[in-house]
Amino acid sequence: MASSSNGTPFATVDHGGDPKISSLHPEIIQTHILTLLDGPTLASAACASSQLHKLSNEDKLWRDICSAEWPSTEHPRVSCAISSFPAGHRSFFSDSFPVIDHHSQPKNTNYSSLPSVLLSAVDIHYKDELILSKVHETVTESETGWFLCSPFRVDLLDMKESVQTQIRQVEEENSWLKNLGENLTLSWIVIDPNQNRAVNISSRRPVSVQRHWLTGEIQLRYATIMAGDSSLTSEFVQCSVVVTCGGQAGKEMDVREVSMLLEDMEGKHVNGRESLVVLKAAMECGTRKKETRKGEGKERFEEYLEMKKERSERKKRREKAMDMACLLAGATIFVTVWSFLLFR
Repeated sequence: MASSSNGTPFATVDHGGDPKISSLHPEIIQTHILTLLDGPTLASAACASSQLHKLSNEDKLWRDICSAEWPSTEHPRVSCAISSFPAGHRSFFSDSFPVIDHHSQPKNTNYSSLPSVLLSAVDIHYKDELILSKVHETVTESETGWFLCSPFRVDLLDMKESVQTQIRQVEEENSWLKNLGENLTLSWIVIDPNQNRAVNISSRRPVSVQRHWLTGEIQLRYATIMAGDSSLTSEFVQCSVVVTCGGQAGKEMDVREVSMLLEDMEGKHVNGRESLVVLKAAMECGTRKKETRKGEGKERFEEYLEMKKERSERKKRREKAMDMACLLAGATIFVTVWSFLLFR
């Protein structure tokens, strides 16, 4: 290998004039090149050659990427769970980075073995600043049956708990709401530590931002659309994370509530058992799709709202037709009876 005047090695050039990556020492590639790549680029580099594939599988590379992307993965409980994944942090990143494509998720899937424990690794950023990183453990308590029959909901913060930030509203109201919609990003990764699978159920950026008409608090909704289970009448399920923020103009904003729940297409809360089935299907069988452009999650959510609207209109038409049929049947019976009594 040739070297520069200061002794730094560089790649040699073949007869075609192209530098050979294979001519670099593996330690240089791993330390000075691969460490500069993000997750998707590192995954692409691993497909370029057998040498890069081997070097890119180093768990420390993927652990650093996961830690930078999701600080909550440094939590001992989450770190322990990731260590059991087939390829460690690389498998975890593969499960958690892409968004779920609801068009290709399997439907009518029934699972006899549901998760007994779910870990939620949650990170909220404002621009590049981390404002909340927390891990929550949900025990399903399937033996008692209480969890399975109750509406599924995970509250990240206690009732009187809030997280103070350094963010201040310095813009006009509409501009401020738009600012939050563009810059307040959220990741909520659900992990099954027993089956070593994970899925990110957040749309990353909010699909809606509005101020509550009564309390004045700002509510940001992050939503992912998932395929429904055979036990549900709904074809799709909306997995929503609602972040509630408080604060006045010129003062620091605080995060007061972060909650996750599942709703069917009629707006009803999905119970524990059905939620576990949907999440398990998303983790194990859901097709991942990289979000290639900004706002794609919001577009998918708006498509879902349009499907809900069409479904509601079809239901109303069916109910109207049934009401009309009942009226006609009642009128026919009345006329028949009246005629019988009149001409008897």
